[in-house]
Amino acid sequence: MSDQRWTETLYASYGQSFRVDEILFEHKTEHQHLVIFDNAQFGRVMALDGVVQTTERDEFIYHEMLTHVPLVAHGSAKRVLIIGGGDGGILREVCRHKDVEHITQVEIDQAVIDMARQYLPSHSDGAYDDPRANIVIGDGFDFVQTTDQSFDVIISDSTDPLGPGEVLFTKDFYAGCQRCLNPGGILVTQNGVAFMQTDEVANTAVRFSKLFQDWHFYSAAVPTYVGGIMAFAWASDSPTARQTSLTELRERWQATGIQSRYYTPEVHAAAFALPAYLQQAIKQ
Repeated sequence: MSDQRWTETLYASYGQSFRVDEILFEHKTEHQHLVIFDNAQFGRVMALDGVVQTTERDEFIYHEMLTHVPLVAHGSAKRVLIIGGGDGGILREVCRHKDVEHITQVEIDQAVIDMARQYLPSHSDGAYDDPRANIVIGDGFDFVQTTDQSFDVIISDSTDPLGPGEVLFTKDFYAGCQRCLNPGGILVTQNGVAFMQTDEVANTAVRFSKLFQDWHFYSAAVPTYVGGIMAFAWASDSPTARQTSLTELRERWQATGIQSRYYTPEVHAAAFALPAYLQQAIKQ
């Protein structure tokens, strides 16, 4: 972090840098290198192993789209599993759905939760104190292989397929998720910036196609995830949820009473329309 700038290292030949106004926390945990710093444009920024994970300014786009799309499409989810998501943003959004009765979050690194609660409190916004939330400190891959619980929606909010996050992009992980999904259940995962990480999307497509009857991708533009649209992978044993009509999406969303900043039923429906290069990459 020379000259008070921090440069992302996700890509070898391309990247972005942030002016560091103040380093709030920096520590190498048992699992990864964690840094949180202030930036005038994006507020507080959290990075793991040289890669931006979340910022105060635009986190709502990512967290709303990874949460509300599957929950509204499902329509009656009672049990939700979150893999990763230690910053608390996904948990916050799931907790806004009052009909959800039980939420399990499996995060490998307690330090991520602790530091996010201290330095990024608006991300979780009290969600870690919600009585419906059961926090498990452990390996998400192992959890889906061994748990005897089942879920209506599984949200994988992992890091990129590097280091601890690598196993969360494997066929075995996806098979584990399928094993503990209830009938009609939905799995969604973050799948990288599609233009820059096209191979990642293509690999997920191959793995999903061998496991799930219905699979696809949807997208949103998140400014700090540079290089184009962020892709989210979608999988289910039934195409019904993905084909929910706009009229039904509107009715369900209105019934939640949630006030969003990015998600709308119209954005939900449009997000599944993919650019040609992405359709070609997943051979659709």
